[in-house]
Amino acid sequence: MSRFYQDPPEESSPYIEGVNHVDYAQIFISMIAIVNPVMGVPMFVSLTNQMTSDERHRAARAAAITVFTVLGVSIIAGDTILGFFGINVMDFSIAGGILILLMAINMLNARTDAGARISADERLEAAHRNSVAIVPIGIPLLAGPGAISTAIIVADKATTFQHRLILIGLCLVIGVLTYFTLRVSRGLSRLFGITGMNIFNRIMGLLLAAVAVSFIVGGVQQLFPYLVQKPTPITTPAQ
Repeated sequence: MSRFYQDPPEESSPYIEGVNHVDYAQIFISMIAIVNPVMGVPMFVSLTNQMTSDERHRAARAAAITVFTVLGVSIIAGDTILGFFGINVMDFSIAGGILILLMAINMLNARTDAGARISADERLEAAHRNSVAIVPIGIPLLAGPGAISTAIIVADKATTFQHRLILIGLCLVIGVLTYFTLRVSRGLSRLFGITGMNIFNRIMGLLLAAVAVSFIVGGVQQLFPYLVQKPTPITTPAQ
């Protein structure tokens, strides 16, 4: 994961300068771990319990579109938003890493809400909504602060339009996976049960913790580059 923060190599990549297929795989794993559509299955099943099959499918599609839109906007305009508030990406990387680490810890403890992703008031309001696909399922359950932070941080290295286009393509894949996961949410819930969901969430939480540490370390290295500078070897004059 630390490759997100390394300077571009001198030789050009077959994909984009400084980025190869391994980097994109790491970015995809990071983003799918933070979105984690499986975590939204229990709430989706609960909030769509009174819907017909067609209504549930439309809700799954709306939630997936919401996830894709939020991530895509974060990649395209995230740095502009940070600049407007005078926040540099190094500070945001550390803050976002801490936030993601707290969410990962809650996932490791089998907290299905990933640490106050959705408050009790939001749950109560959602129960009385006609449409719950966008809020709270799309936002903030799936595309919450952690997902937005991750998208902005990984997009910081997007020095070319091609790179950002590929990142948006990854967001589209995540949106498609979210749609199919929510569409078969009832079957997944019956197949794996609560125990199976908790095991999966703990595995994703472990991956997410590694991503969070990578973001924090990367931000610290950029803020304090002298901490990672190699000491200059001391040479003794030849006798």
